[in-house]
Amino acid sequence: MATTDTIFQHGTLGLLVPGLFDGTITAGELLSHGDTGIGTLDGLNGEVIILDGHAYQAREDGQVREIEAHETLPFASVHFEKPDVSAPLTDVAQADFETQVVKDYRLKNVFAAIRVDGTFKHIKTRVAPRQQPPYKTLVQATATQPEFSGDNVKGTIIGYYAPHLFQGATVGGFHLHFLSQDHQLGGHLLAFDVDQAVLKVQHFADFHVHLPIDNEAYLQEEFDNETIDHAINKAER
Repeated sequence: MATTDTIFQHGTLGLLVPGLFDGTITAGELLSHGDTGIGTLDGLNGEVIILDGHAYQAREDGQVREIEAHETLPFASVHFEKPDVSAPLTDVAQADFETQVVKDYRLKNVFAAIRVDGTFKHIKTRVAPRQQPPYKTLVQATATQPEFSGDNVKGTIIGYYAPHLFQGATVGGFHLHFLSQDHQLGGHLLAFDVDQAVLKVQHFADFHVHLPIDNEAYLQEEFDNETIDHAINKAER
């Protein structure tokens, strides 16, 4: 039976920092742990958006496609969707949204899934470009990223809020991706303004991290917390 009180995360955001971009879990296996979530593909190839049991890749050329079960990911977070909060949103800017959601739903020290379905006055995303081995570091790999934007866009914001204590394992604070209803715009969310939408929040008591212990590069890597923190703030904000 699917559990709805756990975030399942494969890998850590910290392992991407030195450039461990090889995929270490298949999309098929990942989707056995959740029907909703976010991530990136093998080689840091774009942004992954998982909605209603389907995984999509927003590519650096601006295209969006569905991911096949055999494809692999180095990092992803998923959950089985069962929101415990649903509320309407009208005319809300990103900064106000983030402040209000943390306050209203007491997220400061809590893991939560965030989903917003509706119409957005403005959306701005970016997409990590595909990397080839030998891999650069995350900061180097994301120094130049294509950005995309749209006005009066219908679609879905999906992602997570995590306590800042867990920065490194994941992104402390909000980590949100976007997919338009027509699949013409997607990626890591940089900015947005809500017109009319519905917010869904799902709180989690459990955060399950699955590590790629069969990956030799991961086993040998010497991780540095200060470097990881700096790189996440630079590459993911």
